Amino acid sequence: MDCIFCKIIKGDIPSYTVYENEHVKCYLDINPNNVGHTLVIPKKHITDAIEMDSETIVHINNALKEVVSILDKTFKPDGYKFAVNYGICQEVKHYHLHIVPKYKNEPLISDIKEVYEKIIASKE
Repeated sequence: MDCIFCKIIKGDIPSYTVYENEHVKCYLDINPNNVGHTLVIPKKHITDAIEMDSETIVHINNALKEVVSILDKTFKPDGYKFAVNYGICQEVKHYHLHIVPKYKNEPLISDIKEVYEKIIASKE
């Protein structure tokens, strides 16, 4: 299988991991819409939301809560957009949930490494 997200899970491609457990990996989107834009992906390859089993949905939802807690502590966004693409809208055919923080006044950070370092510092 030549899935970029599976390669990220295996560590073949580096990522800025925000949260991870045995079921999911959550990492910063390399082309973010806003500061803190994070992807939540299941570690087992699941093509899309329709293919997803109920147990994995629970793991995804729990991870969403963990990531929101981390982003709230780090950047204090004013809200969030949660998005899942399907069919022709889905560029990578491995289920992924976008967590996109929304701000009245977005933090002035354009470098993904700096965003990641702020997240790590807020966890300490």
